[in-house]
Amino acid sequence: MRYYSTNKSTPDVSLKEAVIKGLAADNGLFMPEKINKFDASFFERIHKLSFQEIAFEVAKKFFGEDIEEEKLKEIVFETLQFDCPVVKVSESIYSLELFHGPTLAFKDVGARFMARLLNYFLSNRKDPVNVLVATSGDTGSAVANGFLGVEGIQVFVLYPKGKVSKIQESQFTTLGKNITALEIDGTFDDCQHLVKTAFLDEDLNKKLILTSANSINVARFLPQAFYYFNAYARLKEKGILENKELVISVPSGNLGNITAGLFAMEMGLPVSKFIAANNTNHVVFDYLKSGNYKPVSSVETLANAMDVGAPSNFSRILDLYRYSHKTISKIIDGYWYSDAQIKEIVKNVYTETGYLCDPHGACGYEALRESLSENQLGVFLETAHPAKFTETVEKIIGKGNVKLPKKLAAFMSGEKKSNYLSSDYVDFRNFLLRFTT
Repeated sequence: MRYYSTNKSTPDVSLKEAVIKGLAADNGLFMPEKINKFDASFFERIHKLSFQEIAFEVAKKFFGEDIEEEKLKEIVFETLQFDCPVVKVSESIYSLELFHGPTLAFKDVGARFMARLLNYFLSNRKDPVNVLVATSGDTGSAVANGFLGVEGIQVFVLYPKGKVSKIQESQFTTLGKNITALEIDGTFDDCQHLVKTAFLDEDLNKKLILTSANSINVARFLPQAFYYFNAYARLKEKGILENKELVISVPSGNLGNITAGLFAMEMGLPVSKFIAANNTNHVVFDYLKSGNYKPVSSVETLANAMDVGAPSNFSRILDLYRYSHKTISKIIDGYWYSDAQIKEIVKNVYTETGYLCDPHGACGYEALRESLSENQLGVFLETAHPAKFTETVEKIIGKGNVKLPKKLAAFMSGEKKSNYLSSDYVDFRNFLLRFTT
């Protein structure tokens, strides 16, 4: 399959080129030339398949033309060595728990898949590949752990100083080996700008092979469609979808997650509507209400992974629906919540149901609670384990009520190793050039 740029001013490329380049030469994001759909019969039997089996069927629709079937199956099954269960929270609301992977966040799925796919495409390459990733929290840890120890790949994780939790920071600053953490004096948007600028730097790209592991890379965001199909299958397995419309609420930052869900919908997944749940950074909400998209500088919130003022994947959503605000606003509803509201939501859900949301999942839950009608069933994405935000969550529900999983405790015991940089591109460029020898 060929991949085109959302800016449509460069030639189409192969999957291999799209994965290795990450970003198109015209600063656009790559999109597949077509979306292969499932027959209705697939959804009639989907509940009989395991998560891995479902993911493999979805992966074949995306990548089957470019990767031999057995190798693709190997990549999928190695990626998904953990479950993404659907858990009942209230009578009509379920949580899709995406925190059972190695770094306890949803990005483990896309990062692990991409690491394996990139390794497959680079198997005969002699020159090292440099993976650049900007993170507002969980992306850095998922990518760093997904690529840790992969031969021929050097990972640079850029994160905003003082704007990620200590636990999140420990997951990518204590690894060493081929993982380099860069602590940027700025916001997530500054980090993302540095990464994008590096890709457009022709001279730098002559000296270094660069790619991205953010959701701007097709190999990162497309596999996130896997768990939407699995959620539907598990609900069907429970026998609770009869005569119900499915609404999925997605905590939304850089929009890679909801974009993957929209791709799943376009492939035939029976979803009635998506909800983009935002924090105070609500440019998507504003667009849905007004039709005007106005990127702004991000502000710091309790739900830090959603602290994005200029979401990259918005261009994919616009392209997918031919820039039609009417169509997009019909498919996606928007809600947003302040820090004060997020605290109240976490507390109320915990008190009333016993279920503990992280700050991001809390936004997704509340949007469903506010909007669901009698004939609808809601699923919200619980994108990270609440223990990754222990300090924040325990201030809300009481100290000692959040248990630290062994996986996280192991990261916390490591020694922090990071490099401090300004948000000036020249500083970042000079740092990267140290790796040319």
